[in-house]
Amino acid sequence: MLTEADLDALLAGRHTDPFGRLGLHADDSGRLWVRALLPGASEVALLDAGSKKHIVDLTQRRGGFFEAQVPRRKHRFDYRLAVRWAGGGEGVYADPYNFYPQLGDDELKAFAEGRNFRPFLSLGAHLVQHGDVSGVRFAVWAPNAKRVSVVGNFNNWDGRRHPMRLRHIAGVWEIFVPHAGVGDLYKFEIVNGNGALLPLKADPYARQAQLRPDNASIVAPLPEPTPLPRQRERANRRESPISVYEVHAASWRRGVSGEFPTWDELAEHLPAYVADLGFTHVQLMPISEHPFDGSWGYQTLGLYAPSARFGPPEGFARFVKAVHDQGLGLLLDWVPAHFPVDAFGLAEFDGTRIYEYADPKEGFHRDWNTLIYNFGRTEVRQFLIGSALYWIERWGVDGLRVDAVASMLYRDYSRPAGEWIPNIRGGRENLEAISLLREMNEHVGEVEGAITVAEESTSFPGVSAPTYAGGLGFHYKWNMGWMNDTLRYMAEDPINRRWHHDKMTFGLIYAFSENFMLPISHDEVVHGKGSMLAKMPGDDWQKFANLRAYYGFMWGHPGKKLLFMGQELAQRNEWNHAESLPWGLLEDDRHAGVQRLVRDLNKLYREHSALHRLDCEAGGFEWISAHDAEHSIYAWVRRDGTGRMVLVVCNMTPVPREGYSLGVPDGVTAWKEALNTDSAYYGGSNMGNGVAAAGLPVQAQPAHGKRLSITINLPPLATVFFVPI
Repeated sequence: MLTEADLDALLAGRHTDPFGRLGLHADDSGRLWVRALLPGASEVALLDAGSKKHIVDLTQRRGGFFEAQVPRRKHRFDYRLAVRWAGGGEGVYADPYNFYPQLGDDELKAFAEGRNFRPFLSLGAHLVQHGDVSGVRFAVWAPNAKRVSVVGNFNNWDGRRHPMRLRHIAGVWEIFVPHAGVGDLYKFEIVNGNGALLPLKADPYARQAQLRPDNASIVAPLPEPTPLPRQRERANRRESPISVYEVHAASWRRGVSGEFPTWDELAEHLPAYVADLGFTHVQLMPISEHPFDGSWGYQTLGLYAPSARFGPPEGFARFVKAVHDQGLGLLLDWVPAHFPVDAFGLAEFDGTRIYEYADPKEGFHRDWNTLIYNFGRTEVRQFLIGSALYWIERWGVDGLRVDAVASMLYRDYSRPAGEWIPNIRGGRENLEAISLLREMNEHVGEVEGAITVAEESTSFPGVSAPTYAGGLGFHYKWNMGWMNDTLRYMAEDPINRRWHHDKMTFGLIYAFSENFMLPISHDEVVHGKGSMLAKMPGDDWQKFANLRAYYGFMWGHPGKKLLFMGQELAQRNEWNHAESLPWGLLEDDRHAGVQRLVRDLNKLYREHSALHRLDCEAGGFEWISAHDAEHSIYAWVRRDGTGRMVLVVCNMTPVPREGYSLGVPDGVTAWKEALNTDSAYYGGSNMGNGVAAAGLPVQAQPAHGKRLSITINLPPLATVFFVPI
């Protein structure tokens, strides 16, 4: 019989080796005993698993603990427990304590040594089959815990029912729970090293979770590997046109329920809309599970779970397919920079700071009241890299936009002197985070066609350079400097723009130092910054004209493009995450005109290789006029490296310029207007250069340092594109 000390420890939920006591065991005399801890049971009997024959009734000693000596058996055998519950009901169950360790020593050793970059295959909740018994294998990393149990609706949330086995090689706790299955709710009950019971913890590797305010993890199948469609591999390359439509899924268009749309509702409308507007990619703000709506997903606690706000995970799979069926790519915002302090999450997960840095000077973000991952710890690095690979390999998304990279790169990010810890070299760079990002990008880079994009706001060198060349290895970097400079310029009254002319040209000094993406993201239309239309000066006509001219400037400028949802509508109010976009604006032709312009800019960008093929190379750009501050005019030529060209001219004042001489490159006899943001079709004054088949003939008249020129009409507050005939 079990000793009273062992029994006390089991009933108190503090036994350090439950697998050594529960289940089938031989005593010192070689006699077999079977023991089960089943609080709430009134009767338990031992059955032979094969014949289903009754072997012996177990005796209840106290607190739901049952045991019996097994008659006539000398060797281990497969058995079942027939249980009658005190509250009514009965069943026959396999015993979780009759199964051997679930995880192999090799995979645990790889995890402990930092070599398992797909830890989601080992940890979390996995559906498994042992003979005729189906169930769920639960595994969680909690190296400093004294006891870990899995609790859920399959055991009445009783931590005494399923205490887990500690695999010392990796600090991983595991158990196979027979008869658990898809849809079961679960958490981990953890006793810390001091013997204190922690708040129940959600599974860091959960693939599905409850909708807030509930926060239990849900058993869900592991998605099958989903490779990118072959055409998507080519579409993500640097020489391809990449124009991204950024979406906050909860507020693009409200669902039938009036709150969150389902993945299927989004799949029905969003991809077709984005494709119709000519964008090449959809980018979703973070859709991994997060507790607070107002964080927009940027404070995530479920790096492996599509948010329950939009329905079950299988709906997300259908959404991904719908995006690809429209010929679009899908990028996800991915947040390895920080995580919230909610008690059910990663914070002090096993009673110690295993996911976050131990010292708040390293591990706490003042700006967001969040914690910072310990980027140097092997288990945390695998958790993060595994998440990146999970979304790409298992869901088939094209890539990740990595949020808040600057906050990862610098230890003194948003910290005053004395409130940060230098690196081992005495510097401010976070060497562990830099190493993590490089490693993550190298692994993602092994997936054919997949890309990563960095939101990085500093001048850190080589963000989009290969790791073998000393870079971070991202494929693209958001050009935050370009965005800030040009929006400050556009906010100026046109009469004052002559004094700020360099804000529009400065970006070309460094435009080819990285593979840049030009972002007009959600960050530019929140927190009192106003909408894009509201940023523009002047009366209503000038606001619309300024906005159209700016979009033309952006699409003509080197760099991939990104526009946040609603800006194609010329939204008047800044974005509100709790409301749907103001689709009714399209009933006003001025707003519909801006939408038509965005569609045509994307069409032009995609059709003319000169506007995208050398987006990231100096050979694809040449200034024609960069210094005409007096008239606030800019002109340049885009090239594709094979002889194709596009001329782009911007007039950033409300003064029309008729008969303007524009210098042009050699090799073309005539040019024609391809797009004019002042067209009446877009809501402009319709001043332009006609559509005559003969176009605008090149004249042997020098201008702008060129020996040839054309004479054009330059509309007020407009950008005009010309292509060779």
